[in-house]
Amino acid sequence: MNQKYSLAALVGRAITGHRSWKPLWRCHPLSEKYQTIIVGAGGHGLATAYYLAKNHGVRNIAVLERGWLGGGNVGRNTITIRSNYLRDESIPFYVESVKLYEGLSRDLNLNLMHSKRGMIDIVQTWPRLRELRRKQLAMDLHGSTYVQIGVDEIRRRIPALAGGGPGSRLPILAGMVHSDAAVNRHDAVAWGYARAADALGVQIHQHTEVMRLLRNESGKVCGVETNRGKIMADAVCLAVSGHTTTLTDTIGHGLPLRTFNLSAFVSEPVKPLVDVIVNCPDLGLYLSQTDKGELVIGGAPDPGQSFRRGIKQKVFEDTVCAMLELFPAFSRLKLLRQWGGHLDMAHDASPIISSAKIPGLFISAGWWGGYKAIPAGGLTFAHLIATGSPHPLAESLVLDRFDRLNFVLETGTTISV
Repeated sequence: MNQKYSLAALVGRAITGHRSWKPLWRCHPLSEKYQTIIVGAGGHGLATAYYLAKNHGVRNIAVLERGWLGGGNVGRNTITIRSNYLRDESIPFYVESVKLYEGLSRDLNLNLMHSKRGMIDIVQTWPRLRELRRKQLAMDLHGSTYVQIGVDEIRRRIPALAGGGPGSRLPILAGMVHSDAAVNRHDAVAWGYARAADALGVQIHQHTEVMRLLRNESGKVCGVETNRGKIMADAVCLAVSGHTTTLTDTIGHGLPLRTFNLSAFVSEPVKPLVDVIVNCPDLGLYLSQTDKGELVIGGAPDPGQSFRRGIKQKVFEDTVCAMLELFPAFSRLKLLRQWGGHLDMAHDASPIISSAKIPGLFISAGWWGGYKAIPAGGLTFAHLIATGSPHPLAESLVLDRFDRLNFVLETGTTISV
């Protein structure tokens, strides 16, 4: 099934009007039983299926998606890839994810339009600068880049940054450069993993909504009930972002998660203005410019729990005000589109990659801004499912850390993009 993409293939198929390309993934009849069911055909679900098949030889896998492939949070994010975290448990995980992303186009044989453009954190308060200097020292221990620069250098690298002068409400004090940061095309990440997983025998079933989990007489999770009937499996694995608790509640399994809405919006396309990712943690603003010229802009989450997928007017206004404080010329831009994604967040702001307390169930959740973690998240989740033991990179991310109060308090999640 897998077809190699290359310049020769592109030229050859151009002769036939590109009518001979095969679909990226196939449509299969739904079986009554699989070895493994993965609920959620987003980035983490598809990456898990791919690494489970590639690294562990598990091929009897069904990935179930209630909508269309890539229609959830993997297609509703600001595509920021970074490893500027604080905790010793977090930094190596995200360093590995950034590294995997850099080679992913070759691995999946699909151009992800990966752009390692770097991120600049604009610092506007002394407590924030002290905090980011602490993060810098922690990152240095794990090979992740973070370097302080002065105001003049910030303005040289971001010419459009006209605000934040000495007379402003929050003058710019310094900047922190994370040169490993990157962006790519989120649709291509989903398509690439789906295509590669399909070539290894994984079945992807769109428009197959999981309504509840099923347990057998011994209490083990043994399958799912969908809008297309019951499907049994030896292992059921959840990668459904903000809907994790919606499914675990059907079997009475409580989780330390809360769901919030995180919004973003995109401007009309303009000529190149910003060639780095800009993050302003003191204002709650981050932005970058796409290859098409659009500015992708994000801000703070909704203040309360929500399953909304729209953007809240107050959050939108606060984000725009913060942006215009630093980039006043952007007031002339028109809004092109906006969206919101519902994300779940654990009590310590770190993800959960763990078997559940009920046998047969595995959970990948708590990915607050989980786009950057897709490769490492899929790699480690697949290892757990196949071996029954946590991957070395995710040993601290198991569920029983909450029972033991062994939290991984990660401020790198909550104050940065």
